[in-house]
Amino acid sequence: MATASADNAVKRHPLAVTVVLSIVGYAAVVGTFLGAVPQSVFPDLSLSAVNTLSDAIALVNAVNVLVIAAGWRWIRRNEVQKHAAAMVTSFVLILVFLVLYLTKIGGGGTKEFVGPAFVYYPYLAMLAIHIVLSIISVPVVLYAIVLGATHTPEELRAETPHRRVGRIAAGAWLLSLSLGVVTYLLLNHAFSWEYVESAAAAVLLVG
Repeated sequence: MATASADNAVKRHPLAVTVVLSIVGYAAVVGTFLGAVPQSVFPDLSLSAVNTLSDAIALVNAVNVLVIAAGWRWIRRNEVQKHAAAMVTSFVLILVFLVLYLTKIGGGGTKEFVGPAFVYYPYLAMLAIHIVLSIISVPVVLYAIVLGATHTPEELRAETPHRRVGRIAAGAWLLSLSLGVVTYLLLNHAFSWEYVESAAAAVLLVG
């Protein structure tokens, strides 16, 4: 992704930078789920707003699937600049997703699937794979991004594991996002759900 090969601390220590960024990301998500992040950080969302955010998140993820697939195709055709643009766009979409997701969870809550057993268990399996892949993908995606942002295309090929890491990151993230869209459709449009307020909102009400 980078066009210059200027030496700097991030370029020399991409793994350390990845670890720090991953910890920050994990902390933000876990803190929001546990209600550790101050409620004042999030808007007070109605159920209608939560539904709107769910739709927006699914749209962002669906677009990101197309962007990652395009980026993968472009690098296989050695169209480096197009690939780099796609991966930067994908990372921006990931950040947009994260902001929308944390806002939904912190300011509103989650919806739990209510449906027949023959759909419920496959839904849970897909959701579990989606969540596990999302968790695992974070450091891999960040590592690929950090490498790409600090090295020239020539350096990426000759001096880094960017190609191998990028392949793993793209594959895992594609599957995770795709399953996320499928579970969204099952939960929000095909079957019923029950609304559960976030831990942060519950703490606020109790207080």
